[in-house]
Amino acid sequence: MILTYFGHSCFLVETNGKKILFDPFITPNELAKEIDINTIECDYIAISHGHFDHISDAVAIAKRTNAAVICAYEIYEWLQKQGITNLRPGNTGGKWNLDFGTIKFVAAVHSSCLPDGTYGANPMGFVLNTTEGDFYYSGDTALTMDMQLIPRWANLKFAVLPIGDIFTMDINDAIIAADFIQCSKIIGVHYDTFDPIKINHEEAKAKFLVAGKELILLKIGEKLEL
Repeated sequence: MILTYFGHSCFLVETNGKKILFDPFITPNELAKEIDINTIECDYIAISHGHFDHISDAVAIAKRTNAAVICAYEIYEWLQKQGITNLRPGNTGGKWNLDFGTIKFVAAVHSSCLPDGTYGANPMGFVLNTTEGDFYYSGDTALTMDMQLIPRWANLKFAVLPIGDIFTMDINDAIIAADFIQCSKIIGVHYDTFDPIKINHEEAKAKFLVAGKELILLKIGEKLEL
């Protein structure tokens, strides 16, 4: 299993011969200006919610690759209006059985609207079960007691959690979240992109280390074998 980080909360996981791209926000991200979205190949695009910093490149990439887009029902309706037809809509609590494994829609505590201002559905996270390992992407969220359910559905190899504060969990809450989901290998996202969510990298890693966990902060474009 290989994870490639494209900045903010956008990353791609290669597992069982398939590529799953999460929350594509690259072109408008000044920090990711070296990434050309036309070079990104994927079989699936998973969108956690409708905010611009999670969906901005979804239509362009989906049209070019014909990747199946996994998203909430209201985002599915919006994407249809953008000309996207290969879609896997769902809602919290449901799951899809796909060729790489299963993807389950789980609760996130946040907000969501689409780029045109319309309702973007309840935000969600994803639990993926594959023969190469299980992982959890929380999407944008506050710390929530619902995270304690995650170990009932997966034995996590790693998890992807937001850590930037202001709009999501901060470092301290992300450590508690790691306890709730029973996962000690955390890949941090949703930090540094905008001034309010800039973090001290070394301090963040040190806090996780004291808690007996590993916080991985990848460089944009960096790959990680898991």
